[in-house]
Amino acid sequence: MIGTPPPPARGCGQAPVLKERGQREVFCGLTGIIWLHRKMQDAFFLVVGSRTCAHLLQSAAGVMIFAEPRFATAILEESDLAGMADAQDEIDREVARLLERRPDIRQLFLVGSCPSEVIKLDLAKAAERLTRAHAPHVRVLNYSGSGIETTFTEGEDACLAAMVPVLPRTEARELLVVGALPDVVEDQALALLADLGIDRVRTLPARRADDAPGIGPGTVYALAQPFLGETHAALARRGARHLPAPLPFGEEGTTAWLAAIAAEFGVDPARFEAVTAAPRARARKSVAAAARTLAGKRVFFFPDSQLEIPLARFLTRECGMEAVEVASPFIHRDILGPDLDLLPEGPVIAEGQDVDRQLDRARAARADLNVCGLGLANPLEAEGLTTKWAIELVFTPVHFYEQAGDLAELFARPIRRKARLRLEAAE
Repeated sequence: MIGTPPPPARGCGQAPVLKERGQREVFCGLTGIIWLHRKMQDAFFLVVGSRTCAHLLQSAAGVMIFAEPRFATAILEESDLAGMADAQDEIDREVARLLERRPDIRQLFLVGSCPSEVIKLDLAKAAERLTRAHAPHVRVLNYSGSGIETTFTEGEDACLAAMVPVLPRTEARELLVVGALPDVVEDQALALLADLGIDRVRTLPARRADDAPGIGPGTVYALAQPFLGETHAALARRGARHLPAPLPFGEEGTTAWLAAIAAEFGVDPARFEAVTAAPRARARKSVAAAARTLAGKRVFFFPDSQLEIPLARFLTRECGMEAVEVASPFIHRDILGPDLDLLPEGPVIAEGQDVDRQLDRARAARADLNVCGLGLANPLEAEGLTTKWAIELVFTPVHFYEQAGDLAELFARPIRRKARLRLEAAE
């Protein structure tokens, strides 16, 4: 590809992986609801959990008391936890009240939490029963957002994986773009694909239930998010075929992602260059502004969102940074292999977490930037280490060409802030 640096002589595709299975510092999987409820305009997410779950969602979403978002919490009281009340009857009653008040709901997700899983509340059974009761207007599905075993982006993965088995069958040859993206970013991607002549494109999740894609042997899918391991497996079981490619972060990742699709659909190389030349040039120019701050700096990734490997590839190859350690909660080779091949050899590649040991490595490395969860950021800042909140990389539009500069800027900003603070202290 024109303007794209060659692959490294030795990437990290065959690098040994440090596997850690100790104490983890992760954010709750329920928080995926915050972006999913905005994406799916006729869906509703009913968390079956505690008041703590409700407070978490309200805080994460910044919802005012007079707002009526498309999510809520069915509070498990002491009588439910003690088995003194029939929780299934209570769920039926609350769902009936919700659907009567909100006739716009077409998809209802019962979302499991730590409390509902501890008492072994069977939400799958509830979803089947409620679908029979409220079909065909409403389909009820369930998935787990429990923070006991999951990282926060796994909430989206579990939600999409729950949808796949009930999607209709199709024999059409179509491209399926998988992963929730902000509408404006999704529109940009669809416009690029249309300009390439690829017009049979569907998305998962769709914005409305009536637009849900079909799945069949003619379906090929490209993942827009790296944390969709269960969804990837569910689509493969339905007969769809995955298009391996780097994730569409930055100019290089976006170009490689589009190129994999273009090759599958027989797009003429000259047309590909004509369609992508201008947005690629804009992306390179916008990244270059932040790269002046990032070039030569060292970055250390704690495991959090599963975005770590493609982001490390972007920072090292497009922004001139050096990766010291790149840790991810899970490493799905089928999904992340192309990004690992492009990530230059050198950093420690780690899967899972033993937070105390990793903190020791981060303190010893003293990288210029540490990408980590909210729970670690303030303590590390207090020790003089510069941090970047990993969660902001999920909530901010960062995919494809037009957001490449914004993505680079998210990493440059804390480094500039630290430089200003040092200057002010010296004065």
